[in-house]
Amino acid sequence: MRTEPIAGIPVARTRHWGRLLTAAVALAIIGWLAFLVVVNPRLDWSQVAVYLFDGRILSGVWVTIEISVLATVLGLVLGLVIAIMRLAHNPVLSRLALLYIWFFRGTPVLVQLIFWYNLAFLFPELVLKIPFTMIGLKWDTNEVMTGFTSAMLGLGLNLAAYFAETVRAGIQAVDKGQTEAAYALGMTPAKRMRVIVLPQALRIIIPPTGNEFISMLKTTSLVYVVAGRDLMTISSQIYKANNLIMELLIVASLWYMLMTAVATFLQGRLERRFGSEAVRLVRGGGLAGRILPKVAA
Repeated sequence: MRTEPIAGIPVARTRHWGRLLTAAVALAIIGWLAFLVVVNPRLDWSQVAVYLFDGRILSGVWVTIEISVLATVLGLVLGLVIAIMRLAHNPVLSRLALLYIWFFRGTPVLVQLIFWYNLAFLFPELVLKIPFTMIGLKWDTNEVMTGFTSAMLGLGLNLAAYFAETVRAGIQAVDKGQTEAAYALGMTPAKRMRVIVLPQALRIIIPPTGNEFISMLKTTSLVYVVAGRDLMTISSQIYKANNLIMELLIVASLWYMLMTAVATFLQGRLERRFGSEAVRLVRGGGLAGRILPKVAA
């Protein structure tokens, strides 16, 4: 269909009055709400500016990033192992993986955080030793399960259950012909998974992985219940002392939005870099060109 304007004939543009009206109403409502917040006499914006770059707040931001990164790495590594167990032909491994996913997806994150933080009620000491001997190591549980450790462990183990399903979906989405060709080349199951399947599954795994990390940045706000020294914990400690509740909540929200924006940008870069590049290498013969000579040898 011809879409270019014909010479000498003016082109009439369609006016979408419904869209314009909806946009105008939405902007009016948003502007009105923003105005009410900005000019509210009970909100001291000068204090927002003071605490935005306060040293305690910045340390909380850094702890939030640390917890998010470490919990995501732990969840991704453990989730990969659980996903492979879930797809294993061994029914015991498959059922164990399914049980893990069911348990950690079925209990609230807040409950898991509190459980790990209070683990000393069940096990006052953590002991690692050779069975039936006295050779080993022993730690005080309260010294090990600090707020930071409990937050990282609780969030990481919970995230692993979701990552396991994401990785499993990515692996199952790879064409079976790829694994059959690798099997014909004499590859071991581990090498097939590492060289053939996982690189192609990246295009499916990376987007939800980025989303889970972004969600993790905000989920760390629950860490305040275990005093994990994160952004929300520090903010709540400050506003409990000076009663600047709304000001400190705005400060925390601004930092969360900034971290989310940076994480979203990095996620887009990862998707462009690995989501298509991994598939191009496999389908374009990049990987096969390196594998065939080694198999033939």
